Amino acid sequence: MSLIPHPSNAPSQQQSQALKTQQAASTRIHVPTGTGDEVFISESTFRLAHRQHQASAAAASNNLSTSAGKKRKREARGDSSVVYGESAYKGPWARYEAHRPDAGNDDVDEEEEVEEVEIVEEDDEENAAQSLIPGRVTSSSADGPAKLPAIDKSGTDYATTSQARETSTFEGTEQYDYQGRTYMHVPQDLGHIDLRREIPPVAERKNYVPKKLVHTFGGGGKNKTGHTAAITQTRFFPDSGHLLLSASADTKILLWDVYHERELLRSYKGHARSVNDVDFAPDGRSFVSASFDRTMKVWDTETGACLNRFGTGATPHVVRVHPERPWEFIAGMGDKKIVQFDTRVGGADGSSNKTASSTPDSTSLTTTSTALSKASDLRNRDALIQEYDHHLGPINTLTFCDQSRRFISTSDDKSIRAWEYNIPVPIKFIAEPHMYPLVRSCPHPSGKYVAFQSADNQILVYSTADKFRQHRKKSFRGHNVAGYAVDVAVSPDGNVVASGDSAGYVCFWDWKTCKMWHKIAVNGDGKAAKGAGGAVVSVAWHPRESSKVVTGGVDGMLKYWD
Repeated sequence: MSLIPHPSNAPSQQQSQALKTQQAASTRIHVPTGTGDEVFISESTFRLAHRQHQASAAAASNNLSTSAGKKRKREARGDSSVVYGESAYKGPWARYEAHRPDAGNDDVDEEEEVEEVEIVEEDDEENAAQSLIPGRVTSSSADGPAKLPAIDKSGTDYATTSQARETSTFEGTEQYDYQGRTYMHVPQDLGHIDLRREIPPVAERKNYVPKKLVHTFGGGGKNKTGHTAAITQTRFFPDSGHLLLSASADTKILLWDVYHERELLRSYKGHARSVNDVDFAPDGRSFVSASFDRTMKVWDTETGACLNRFGTGATPHVVRVHPERPWEFIAGMGDKKIVQFDTRVGGADGSSNKTASSTPDSTSLTTTSTALSKASDLRNRDALIQEYDHHLGPINTLTFCDQSRRFISTSDDKSIRAWEYNIPVPIKFIAEPHMYPLVRSCPHPSGKYVAFQSADNQILVYSTADKFRQHRKKSFRGHNVAGYAVDVAVSPDGNVVASGDSAGYVCFWDWKTCKMWHKIAVNGDGKAAKGAGGAVVSVAWHPRESSKVVTGGVDGMLKYWD
């Protein structure tokens, strides 16, 4: 049998040509599952159909009864009068509610029992302590399943550190003089030094550069009467300057006698972390302290009582009491905000709960305050009367100017902002590409300028008169402060600028010429020598004396120079 097709059965030439033409005109293409038609659509149409397909597939997999395009609900906007907490105002920035796959499933049996797990609350200290015992398993009770062990937050929990017990002890020799007066009385037996006379105008005053070491307060270092860690701030008593207040990283605040025996008079203990800053009230009867334990406390200078406690949950870096309103103070926080408090409002727990007890010989007075039960009690929301929130980094300095009607703030965001007091909108904003963070500040006695310690090893001067702008002709150089928040101070006559140094020196410049006058090595004997020791981070001029300066270093040494 022949396999060659018979010529009569083969397609004709016209039929073959027609078949090729039909195949060429067909849009069907071969795919793995068969054949398909080729369709041309736009990209937008394809993406719309793709999204609809994905949405329908997700709805089918989650058994959602609602349509796939339904929007999620947002959380409640909150109360505009509340600043912190769950009911705080969120406005249009409220988050979306958490997605629950079974939220719209009508097939779920409402009477279906769901196993609930009870978690130990943080304030239940007894149960938390029991659950953290190694190898101990809590037994199930008749009311429900076993409790899960509490999470150990010892490394990040500030609830225990903020509940430190405030204590204050008189450390001096005699608490009262022969007339029953305490150290708050301005001394009058200093010979030619009169601390009660009226302070002359700035133009009539004259200050000189100190040249020798006069005294070392407490000995520092291993001496228990002084600080055992770095000095963070020093403040002279307002107007008279007969007392010296020092804060340190050893969590203590000490009060020293500047005249007579120059001994330690009182210690204030109540912070659980390093004390960042302290500031006297204008009359000196009280002062405010800020600490890394996220609290700010108001202390009575004479009795040592903790009058009030404040906090927002953030770390305060700097505090300043208003010169004209001693019942108000502002604080620069680590969460980029500046907060304003009114100390006339009751304590953080609703009242000022302090008790005092003294020994029979009346030589030691100890003041204690009731420990707070929860860290949230420290957030005295009633006392928070204003909030300035425009900076983009932690606040470094706060300086009052223009007769205390305005203040200037600097931040790690390398900017300067000027504010009208009580108005949370900046009136001036300065930020240049070449600027570095300004870490410390000091107002000029004339009230027209403010000196800022810059992180690029120079002291800059800004005008605070009609326009807030930099004084380009005034720049003090020659010292090294990189890596430290070194203090800067201007003499009461406004002619000498003093600053610490990371190499252990204290430097002095002439205000008019910007030339360095003197440089003292702050070491054991007070003479210039190599290896001056740790950095000098705190400098303060005496408000009355013509050439007295106190310095504080990272070694905990407080030194008095003349």
